[in-house]
Amino acid sequence: MSDRVELIWYGDDAPPYDHGPEHPLRPAGVLVTRRLIHDYGIVDGERVVETPARSATDEELTLVHTPAYLDAVKRGGRGEQGDWGRYGFGPGDNPIFPQMHEASARVAGASLVAAEAVLTGRAEHAFNPAGGLHHAMPERASGFCVYDDPAIAIQWLLREGAERIAYVDVDVHHGDGPQAIFYRDARVLTISLHQDGRTLFPGTGFVSEVGAGEAEGTKVNLPLPPFTGDHAWLWALREVVPPLVASWKPDVLVTQLGCDTHYTDPLAQLTLTTTAYREAAALLHQLAHQSAGGRWLATGGGGYQWARVVPRAWTIYFAEMAAKNLPDELPQSWIDAARSEAGYDVPTRLSEQPVSDQASDRVVRAVVRAAKEAVFPRHGLPA
Repeated sequence: MSDRVELIWYGDDAPPYDHGPEHPLRPAGVLVTRRLIHDYGIVDGERVVETPARSATDEELTLVHTPAYLDAVKRGGRGEQGDWGRYGFGPGDNPIFPQMHEASARVAGASLVAAEAVLTGRAEHAFNPAGGLHHAMPERASGFCVYDDPAIAIQWLLREGAERIAYVDVDVHHGDGPQAIFYRDARVLTISLHQDGRTLFPGTGFVSEVGAGEAEGTKVNLPLPPFTGDHAWLWALREVVPPLVASWKPDVLVTQLGCDTHYTDPLAQLTLTTTAYREAAALLHQLAHQSAGGRWLATGGGGYQWARVVPRAWTIYFAEMAAKNLPDELPQSWIDAARSEAGYDVPTRLSEQPVSDQASDRVVRAVVRAAKEAVFPRHGLPA
């Protein structure tokens, strides 16, 4: 059991990270997740606590992003006119919204508070559900993401003395930001399980992307075919992640826990259920203790069934971090509040009926075999 676990709360004093009412990324997802965690009683105020976030400073943001980009985010969010399209902003995925810098800096700051917690030993595990904005690049917004909070947290950890980081990304979309930012950094192992980039944004994350220079072999990708379900996805996770992370022996395990892999998610085509999230959480928890001295920094990520899936998925992960066994039946107080917020019915249980895998086992096995052949020998592991 972990000595201390922190839920990092974005805070009531910062503007919402909100692209607008028609955008698929809804800030309400984080709010209803927080409510479910509290309604279940996971936060006990003693071993499991809620810690307020702070805003990242410009100096911390420029660990990853350029000063010119920060200036564009600030000015665009104030309504100033400029050539913001060159930085990835405009109609569609990345519309400019009021106080964009302030909201984005708070998300990044929440991940930094989580990083501080695990590196200083204030807590063994820390979770920032508002984070996981893994598509932002040093000078460009992408995929709903303004500042790349996982990459900022990793750079901060390295600056503060961590020597090796393992980053595991289970979002349905390739974790392209951290991979690109650390592509030549041999101190950071990145592993991403995602839907094949030939069928989904951002169109990257192929087995051949293994890092460059001294970092060759430290970037690992599992591009899985559409309609991969619980069984095949979990098999791929178990085949690749534990041996690599155990071999790597990171100072900190950083994870991005996007749940847009769910079979009902409107933006992608993997077919996971909450069963996969429960088993992935247990695997990552065990890895944190066995390979990273218990130091586990987790962020949220994608998930566009914001009322029906996101709260259950991230509560499952956080309950595992806190070593709390939850009743399967969701608290009635949460059901009532979530139904009122969403305007439609929400699930009443954490668990779900299984969904049959529709992807070819042969294709999944070929992807895993190719990934292992590409990187395992570089880590002294049999392919």
